[in-house]
Amino acid sequence: MPRDKVILECTECRNRNFFTDKNKRKHPERVERRKYCPHCDSHKLHKESK
Repeated sequence: MPRDKVILECTECRNRNFFTDKNKRKHPERVERRKYCPHCDSHKLHKESK
């Protein structure tokens, strides 16, 4: 299966807020998305964590 589950972590407060999946064959680099962080109460950049 080429899709892999990943956890997105807020860059500001370091909370792990979101779970998503990605295609490892097409996008081997780490995922970065702007999403809402309930702890910071605003939209922040979320990066893929290990």
